[in-house]
Amino acid sequence: MTRSLRQWFRDYLAERRIRRSRLVTKNGHCNVEYGNMRYRNLFAYMQDFWSTFVEIGWFSFMFFYVASFIFSWFIFTLIWYWVARDNGDLWWQNPPENHTACILNMNDLVTSYLYSVETQLTIGFGYRVITAQCPSAITVIMVQVLVGAVISCFWCGVLVHKISMPRKRAKTVTFSENAVISAKQNALCLQIRVANLRKSLLVGSQLYGKLIRTRVTPEGKTIIMEQVNVDFMVDAGKDNLFFICPLTFYHVIDGSSPFFQMSVDILPRQDFELVVFLDGTAESTNFSQQVRTSYIPQEIIWGHKFLPIISRSKEGKYQVDFSNFSRTEPIPTAHCACCYHDVNCHHHYSADGADNKGFEVIEMDRDSSTKM
Repeated sequence: MTRSLRQWFRDYLAERRIRRSRLVTKNGHCNVEYGNMRYRNLFAYMQDFWSTFVEIGWFSFMFFYVASFIFSWFIFTLIWYWVARDNGDLWWQNPPENHTACILNMNDLVTSYLYSVETQLTIGFGYRVITAQCPSAITVIMVQVLVGAVISCFWCGVLVHKISMPRKRAKTVTFSENAVISAKQNALCLQIRVANLRKSLLVGSQLYGKLIRTRVTPEGKTIIMEQVNVDFMVDAGKDNLFFICPLTFYHVIDGSSPFFQMSVDILPRQDFELVVFLDGTAESTNFSQQVRTSYIPQEIIWGHKFLPIISRSKEGKYQVDFSNFSRTEPIPTAHCACCYHDVNCHHHYSADGADNKGFEVIEMDRDSSTKM
């Protein structure tokens, strides 16, 4: 029990280190820190304050929302206090009995604050009311009502925009936990599986990848975060996808592929990160969106293939079994791309599946799968 707990804690720390060292996390967050920024660069965030407030977290949003109202109430509290003081309405000024006040029943700072809140929120209780004797008070009440309307409209717009951001829709697009390398289309291919969890389609979807690595040139120059294009496709092409069901995208490992020189033994020791992007337009909102995820060498399984997830019921309806979405099974596979067509080459075969122990594969109608 102690040993298993110790092993679990060790695995947890290792996973945490890997997660922190990723450039892009599994849910698409970019782990990039900016340091030593100049003040003018920080000031640029306030120049584009709309994008700044839209992108801040919900806790910060609520803080600025409440603070903006309290600050505006306090500013107009001072203004109303000054109007009342200028007219001699305050209690310590001892106004005469026949004195005509600008605001009835407002004689100190507390009542001035209450009147400011009632005015800006248009919830006047009828106890403190403005009179027609002070043009300055009429001007202030008009300005405060307009300022309150502008503040309310601004935060309402930010709230609606945050709720309807394309990244929220992107959370309903999921990638397989692992990528696999096996034979497909008479070639050795790296494959990933992508699913759209909503029934509304992603119009004009396109999937592509970037291999992020650190490379040392023959001249001895170190290139950090070198980006290499990794093209993906499906059996029907790579553009204008019909994303009505989960699709398996594959990258052909040929002479132009960055994986061509890798093998089953070399791959786990490599230092790279495969970042996968899916661009598309939501059919329901017409918003463009981008979904991201990444795979490190430990998450690319050599010699496996994805289990089938699409079947057809007796009633003729197509069904998708998401319990098989990220599950794989081992198959005989060449141990490198160079010797894929060499019949005398050794083939890699693993007896253990990935997250597939004791799982019963669903039966698929061969004719139905062809029609899909």
